Amino acid sequence: MRDVLDDVYRRWQSGETVGLGTVVATFSSAPRAPGASMAVAPDGTVVGSVSGGCVEGAVYELAQEVVGERKPVLQRYGVTDDDAFAVGLTCGGIIDIFVEPVDRESMPELGQVVESVRAGEPVAVVTVIDHEKPGLVGERLVVWPDRVEGSLGSSRMDDAVSDDARGLLAAGRTGTLHYGPDGQRRGEGMAVFVNSFEPPPRLLVFGAIDFAAAMARMGAYLGYQVTVCDARPVFATSSRFPEAHEVVVDWPHRYLKSEADAGRIDARTAIAVLTHDPKFDVPLLEVALRLDVGYVGAMGSRKTHDDRFARLREAGITESELEQLSSPIGLDLGARTPEETAVSIAAEIISLRWRGTGRRLAALSGRIHS
Repeated sequence: MRDVLDDVYRRWQSGETVGLGTVVATFSSAPRAPGASMAVAPDGTVVGSVSGGCVEGAVYELAQEVVGERKPVLQRYGVTDDDAFAVGLTCGGIIDIFVEPVDRESMPELGQVVESVRAGEPVAVVTVIDHEKPGLVGERLVVWPDRVEGSLGSSRMDDAVSDDARGLLAAGRTGTLHYGPDGQRRGEGMAVFVNSFEPPPRLLVFGAIDFAAAMARMGAYLGYQVTVCDARPVFATSSRFPEAHEVVVDWPHRYLKSEADAGRIDARTAIAVLTHDPKFDVPLLEVALRLDVGYVGAMGSRKTHDDRFARLREAGITESELEQLSSPIGLDLGARTPEETAVSIAAEIISLRWRGTGRRLAALSGRIHS
């Protein structure tokens, strides 16, 4: 929903009712992940996507029906190949889409949600998408790390679901949870969708060089909160890195340690060490390789790589810690320019995040999305 949130909120503020379709579950080779949303405004305007163009027409019509009847619907698309072609889901995957009316009456908490998202405060929107009592479908909780608004129908439901939603929120995950009809942790009868709005992941780029400028552009494009850090004030300037959200003048290892100590580094953080200067990168990597982060890569030639590993071993970095380092950085794309190199590094980050092989899809068989 993050992609359509501003548009939905604008309509919400003006008193309009929007038909909102959200992917809540996927099976096989579905094109969009849970949380992807499409909003249909009263004037027929559409923002967002739930399938990259496959079933948008069907969801568009369903959203208009839902707004007219003010009754949310959980709809599955693509159960069989014939069904898939009937609605346009030619990839053969299966997606469950929850379509609901959104306005001030149905979602009075939206203003608080938007305020938290804009402030970078983690928040999860929990919605009952299926229940043996149809009247509870559409009931909602809004969960923050320290408080809860709304109710799903009973305190037992609220307590169980809010605890689990906080777990998903802390991990930055969005997905569907199943319970008994009154929130029992065993049994069937209720399904809730937890849409997590955690702050964007961070990309820390160390080394104020031309490759860093390209990496900052790429990181911002991919939705990362980008910081460029270098100890040399003449190079670390906002004018040289306009796409970075933050440019920091500090010794890289000292800055990274201070950010980790302040709790601003997490398992989604990506670290790109582009200094290829041992007086900067060795102390920095001593800190980075002992943190729980999503990615650590270091630029340099094979000779630089061998020298760097020797220095890190001398500094006490273990072999298991060294295994976490992507060095030389990036995938083998034959990249030459800073921009091509940024694509290579981003491709490696994406590949590790989603456990891709980095090989050409044309040379593989089986599912595209694992």
